[in-house]
Formats: sequence, structure tokens, C-alpha cells
Amino acid sequence: MNITDVRIRKVNDEGKMKAIVSITFDDEFVVHDIKIIEGQNGLFIAMPSRKMSEGDFRDIAHPLVSETRNKIRDAIFEEYEKVLTRKAAEAEEATAEKPEE
Repeated sequence: MNITDVRIRKVNDEGKMKAIVSITFDDEFVVHDIKIIEGQNGLFIAMPSRKMSEGDFRDIAHPLVSETRNKIRDAIFEEYEKVLTRKAAEAEEATAEKPEE
């Protein structure tokens, strides 16, 4: 199974949740609502989950083997870095275009 598309749908500059991601496999299957979260030890991904009646959360979809989770994580972080770089370049460009007062 190959990852054929990663879309960063929403990027947050503030708070612990940094982005919401959709990932497509083999141009045939998509998983929405994967979250990029800032934890104590850096960024990690959280698979889509649902709150259970007991108050805890349970993943709706998740990889069964760690190699697959790592592949998904690496693809997501690679695209996330591209988005952050693009946003920084756009902000720098906007700042450079402002006339000085």
C-alpha cells in the first residue's frame, strides 16, 4: 500500500493541535482527521478517534504495525514542513512588500 497524497487541511499556530491531515492510499482509500499534536517530546500524529461513553478516546482507524505508522508519520511530517516553509516564505514576502512609513 502506497501513500499517494497527503493534504494538510488546517494549520494552527497556537495551541497543542498544530494541523489536521488527510492521507490517501493507492489513490483509492482516504483517512481524514489525523491530527498533528505538539507533545512534551515534540510532534506526534494522532489517528482519528471517537470519545467513548466512559470518557476515553478510541482510534477509529489505525495502522496495525509500527512500520506502517512510521511511514504515515514521515509522509505527514514531510508535507507539514513544506506547508510551514511556504507559510514562512509568504509571510516574509508580505513583510517585504509593505512600504516603510
